[in-house]
Amino acid sequence: MEIKIIPAIDTIGGRCVRLVQGDYSRCTTYNADPLESAKKFEGCGIEMLHLVDLDGAKAQEPKNLAILEKIATKTSLKVEFGGGIKSRDAIKSALNAGAYRVICGSTACNNPKLFVEWLGEFGGDKLVFGADLKDGVPATHGWTKSGEIPPDRLFEIFIANGLKHSIVTDIGRDGMLLGPSTELYKMLKENFSKLNIIASGGISSITDLYELEKINITEAIVGKALYEGKISLNDLYNLNK
Repeated sequence: MEIKIIPAIDTIGGRCVRLVQGDYSRCTTYNADPLESAKKFEGCGIEMLHLVDLDGAKAQEPKNLAILEKIATKTSLKVEFGGGIKSRDAIKSALNAGAYRVICGSTACNNPKLFVEWLGEFGGDKLVFGADLKDGVPATHGWTKSGEIPPDRLFEIFIANGLKHSIVTDIGRDGMLLGPSTELYKMLKENFSKLNIIASGGISSITDLYELEKINITEAIVGKALYEGKISLNDLYNLNK
């Protein structure tokens, strides 16, 4: 398989959790130790990890940088980090703690000019646009508010200023194991061919990953399917041989 699988670790209070459609009241705890989970993924040949600081997303500033630093220093994983990235200082703190890529969603949607400045400073390899879509409209502030600028316009602005990677999440499918929004990703790949669209939300099986691969998606974030055993660690190992 050519598509890169990026396991997701979402953290609240230092524990691995999963939310359903971004709802903090629908939270399941899977593992008390994010580093332990990260090492298991590393042992399966995984190269990159998606780490989301849900405490930080709610607080509007990173709260779990110690977890990021621990994983970055005690594994060989490249960690893309998000949650509470609202300022230049937050980006610097995440990078200093070992983040390989830093995800910016709400601020990018609500203040594109500022995100463009950050792209100029940190580069398109280090900053990722987190495009979280609810019925096609960007959702911000932990998915509790709606952005006003259409996503296509945001992609145009950011790509023109060096953006290379965007995580696109269909919130309606996140944590639901209903399969990814393949048609959405296909349309985005056709309209923004130079952008690395990272699929996120709904992936429930290896078959889903093959379907994404067919439309030239090269990276996919997998969360609940791993924790619920829909895709096993053994599957990961065999896919990464």
